[in-house]
Amino acid sequence: MSNPEMLTVAEALAIVLDTVMVVEPERVPLLDCLGRVLAESVVARDSLPPFANSSMDGYAVRAADVAEAGPGEPAILRVVADIAAGRPSDVILTSGAAARIMTGAPLPAGADAVVPVEDTDEPWRDAARPLPERIAIRRAVAAGDYVRYPGEDIRAGETVLEAGHILRPQEIGVLASLGMADVSVVRRPRVGILATGDELVDVTVPLTPGKIRNSNGYAQAAQVRALGGEAIPLGVARDTEADVRAHLDAAVAAGVDLLVSSAGVSVGAYDVVKAVLDAAGSVAFWRVRMRPGKPLAFGRYQGIPYLGLPGNPVSAMVSFERFARPAILRMGGHRDLERPTVPATLLEAMRSDGRESYVRAVVTRRGDGEYVAITTGSQGSHIMTSLVKANALLIVPEGVVEVPAGTPLTALMIDWPTGVF
Repeated sequence: MSNPEMLTVAEALAIVLDTVMVVEPERVPLLDCLGRVLAESVVARDSLPPFANSSMDGYAVRAADVAEAGPGEPAILRVVADIAAGRPSDVILTSGAAARIMTGAPLPAGADAVVPVEDTDEPWRDAARPLPERIAIRRAVAAGDYVRYPGEDIRAGETVLEAGHILRPQEIGVLASLGMADVSVVRRPRVGILATGDELVDVTVPLTPGKIRNSNGYAQAAQVRALGGEAIPLGVARDTEADVRAHLDAAVAAGVDLLVSSAGVSVGAYDVVKAVLDAAGSVAFWRVRMRPGKPLAFGRYQGIPYLGLPGNPVSAMVSFERFARPAILRMGGHRDLERPTVPATLLEAMRSDGRESYVRAVVTRRGDGEYVAITTGSQGSHIMTSLVKANALLIVPEGVVEVPAGTPLTALMIDWPTGVF
């Protein structure tokens, strides 16, 4: 490392990810699995479909009986059964016979195709739909037409989903069709969220001189929830080692997997978090060459990974984005830990201070397909509205001070607007 006291973003992130581990699995009800990561592979106990069935409302037939059928010379078949979905029939279809059948109904023995009702002379729009004695088939079908065969989608004994798969609504549907009422998934990481500072009051408390509301505690809890983690609010610790320690001890007792605090990690006389970590655990690093967010502590408190974010709200959220987000995803069993990025051309000139910088910006795509970016205003680490307006963080590489208009940069997409990308 070029400077052990001031790591690059990549060096610091590597340390964080090498420290955190995937938490243990748990079995939860199927609907509670949405967005979770499978802890074990799923093997089908049944085939899907479980039986041959019709994909259309129509008539089950023997394809050979209608091989010459057409609009001018329909095949006339006698109707021997009416088969509804969920009601198997014991009828055996012989030559010259047909059975009316509904979508999803079991195909009767002897049938090998279905003719859609639109291709017959049945007045199928009639609500009563009495069963005709005979039916005129006006088109030929081949064996297998409009038939869903057993195991066409999934065969019993087949591995349907591998461990590590993220469960979306479509996977929930497949699991339900396989009769899985509960599933083994990686447990949601429990993340303790602590804000520090004598100046902080809760959002419900009226402001008095010198006080500000604890926005960081809410912002970081929301960031945890957005990742599928369980946020454990720890409140506000005052600027004393004893109070910080008391809050952290309560978090340890609550069984958190990761501790995240804001403020208290700089070099001020009242920044006490680093001292607490030094005394009760270890500090792997406490400064990173990034903007915003240079003061950033990482270590352990009583064996639990601890990430101390800066106190300024934008610095805290951006630092969380770069370090806590991938850590929480890894703990939750995810493999893809990074936001999507796109190359974007900067449309205005700006300056940086030589650290790897994350500039709040709006990225759009022009008609020629090129991504372009403009900043969202003041980049002060206290200006939260510029983060609210942003859909991306433009990454200015370390060592770059002047960034002329037209410079291509990597845009870390924190939001993907519908219809733009």
